[in-house]
Amino acid sequence: MTDRTPTRLRVDLAAFDHNIEVVRRTVAPAQVMMVVKNDAYGHGTETVVRRAIRTGIEWIGCLDLATALHVRAIAGPGPRALAWLLTVDDDLRRAVREQIDLGIGDAAILEAVAAAALSLGRVADVHLKADTGLNRNGVRREEWPEFVARARALERAGAIEVVGVFSHISEASDADDDAARQRFEEAIELAHAAGLRPQLRHLAASAAGFQRPSFDYDLVRIGAFLYGISPSGGPSATELGLEPIASLRTAVAFVRGDVAVLPVGAWTGLPSIAAGKVTVAIAGHALPVIAIGEDWMELDAQGTQVAAGDEAVVYGSGIGAELSSTGWAEAIDTIGEEIQVRIDPSIARVYVSGDSHAAAG
Repeated sequence: MTDRTPTRLRVDLAAFDHNIEVVRRTVAPAQVMMVVKNDAYGHGTETVVRRAIRTGIEWIGCLDLATALHVRAIAGPGPRALAWLLTVDDDLRRAVREQIDLGIGDAAILEAVAAAALSLGRVADVHLKADTGLNRNGVRREEWPEFVARARALERAGAIEVVGVFSHISEASDADDDAARQRFEEAIELAHAAGLRPQLRHLAASAAGFQRPSFDYDLVRIGAFLYGISPSGGPSATELGLEPIASLRTAVAFVRGDVAVLPVGAWTGLPSIAAGKVTVAIAGHALPVIAIGEDWMELDAQGTQVAAGDEAVVYGSGIGAELSSTGWAEAIDTIGEEIQVRIDPSIARVYVSGDSHAAAG
């Protein structure tokens, strides 16, 4: 492979800007929380967070505290960063000092956060999470009244401020989600009855944020859609008005007879089981993938003029000859974001705005 066209993940920041605007219009008047789990779905947290802030994004959603602290270091004190998978062993004092919003779905963590805040003489901003049927990381229905009463007591003591109530839904069926929303409404009513006055309610993520407006409330947590990753088996990115922002590109290493060999494979993050089910685009041709090894991939180049050094788009927009990451995912019965987050972090992320290079990583 030539140095001129190394393997890289090309990230189009102009497309990212476009997606932010589409999402913002779609969920308005709710605010957008950009979710950056798994290094911003493999696109690179540092660059995309800075870009999002430039467009006016004010909330960044992080699964864990380490990511939230990283976002705070990138973004400075302005944007709000929420971490919601916490443990009592996390550095909660640092979280309070750095003004991280903390999602709390466990009574022991509530006490630990309050203790950390009181020890610093500060107030922790918290979002209380109700379990609405997923039975994960949330306070169960029967425990919720006692939980919100305790939160109100800690609020009066000056340890916390309950700025939000939130939950997650399964998005498995409308009926399941409707039942979850009803439980969420009940949780909000009980929080109010306890004397809490949360400013923010958030329940929906990408799919529900687009398809179920009544689930949007005050804040919508958007992950995959901001990066142009559409749901497997659902509307395409184009149908949603979004653009996939990442394309995985490499160059043909050599051609042996009718077989073109690429220097990417399972070690790059590409699932070997996709062989025989997907194609790769070269010069406008969709070439079937014959085999995927550890660090190589074989394509059927029969009837083409493919040569060593030709650029190959493993996945990209899904508009031309290449598949999107969701197209790869559908071929092996998984979700588009799984394809994207698997890509080896050592693969260079090259950032462009339209056709001009903005930065390289």
